[in-house]
Amino acid sequence: MAEAVARPIGNPMKRVFGIRDFFLLWAGQSTSLLGDQFYAIAGAWLMLRLTGDPLALGMVIALGGIARAIFTLIGGAVTDRVSPRNVMLLSDIIRLALTSLMAVQVFTGTLQVWMIYVYSLVGGIVGGVFAPASMSMAPTLIPSEDLQAGNSVMQGSMQLIGFVGPAAAGAVIAAFPRQNIGVGLAIAFDALTFIVSVITLWMMRAGRQVTTSASAAPKASVWASIREGLKYMFKDPVLRVMFVLLAVANFAFGGPVLVGIPYLANVRFPEGAAAYGMIIAGYAGGNLLGIILSGSLPKMNQQILKFFMVVMFLLFGAGTSSLAWIGQTWAAFAVLLVMGILNGYLSILLITGLQRNTPKEMLGRVMSMVLLANLVFMPLSQTIAGAVLRWNIPALFLGAGGLLVLCAIYLFVPKVGSLLSSQLASDQTAAVKTD
Repeated sequence: MAEAVARPIGNPMKRVFGIRDFFLLWAGQSTSLLGDQFYAIAGAWLMLRLTGDPLALGMVIALGGIARAIFTLIGGAVTDRVSPRNVMLLSDIIRLALTSLMAVQVFTGTLQVWMIYVYSLVGGIVGGVFAPASMSMAPTLIPSEDLQAGNSVMQGSMQLIGFVGPAAAGAVIAAFPRQNIGVGLAIAFDALTFIVSVITLWMMRAGRQVTTSASAAPKASVWASIREGLKYMFKDPVLRVMFVLLAVANFAFGGPVLVGIPYLANVRFPEGAAAYGMIIAGYAGGNLLGIILSGSLPKMNQQILKFFMVVMFLLFGAGTSSLAWIGQTWAAFAVLLVMGILNGYLSILLITGLQRNTPKEMLGRVMSMVLLANLVFMPLSQTIAGAVLRWNIPALFLGAGGLLVLCAIYLFVPKVGSLLSSQLASDQTAAVKTD
């Protein structure tokens, strides 16, 4: 008779919070993410107030996105060579300095438009290095059987903050409109949150040294490590399918949301910046509900999961298209809320599946590939969104909705939808057995 596998005792959420370093990671990154929400709303609103040009907004966001996409690959390779904690710590020290300087320039009225492009570029570089390290951190702190619980905590906190942060930032900016005081306060708050993140990362005991596997391996160049990661992804059929879907979906959705919604708030919705924050908060709140549902609803089999993914992309297409004519803040909020629920449910399955099935020595690079799929076409999407908005608002959202419908059709290609859904369904089964 096979030896019984010991089951972990107690609630997995309580177990992960009992891990000191994970608690520090959660506390510091949650605080920093709240600041990031303030910065995102403030930066976009400031650019529109200074230029009034949606194309300029799209270009400044795209510049940061290009830098982030390029340096995400480098960040993944560096993370696999050194500790994720050390990469995160250095990145947050640099971002603390950047946001502090920008806040001072806003308050003193010395910030010029060209400087915003520079801040976006440098911030994108640092953020690109930081992102794969942050996604690789939890598996180094949490046992495999509790990894889904840890991801649920991190992702759930992120979406809760994404729900509260934009609305709060919009309210602050709207309350102090003169001389961009509200914008300066929002950016200064972001700088303060980086202080908390730096302190908590410094206090962590784990991750101060290079991991044993990394230190024992031959020191290949960063570029060789990147090539190895790309080769690993293209050999894995599930990763290939996931990369294509994420890249196309983010191209279709990213520009209309990051450029289109603040532009609509500026020209269509009477609440202005407050409307922008509220609509973005609706999407984050939906993601939070989706993450909660992913842990409470019955697990899906392969066929049901494939059907869910098809319906999700169809609803995303319909919801994005509807923004072409919606004129009320509450209606746009409701649309983004529903799309967020669908996205949150699926995202937690994707992240946990990848982390469980990826070798530890490849984790940083695989996470960087997933991030790259999210970022690779995003700058182009944002620039196109800004240009199309100058010409015709409905055309942007209808075109984006059409691309998302094509993603649903792609899942009907033989072996595509079945391949991805079978991987996710099998990982859920594994999660049930280990949890």
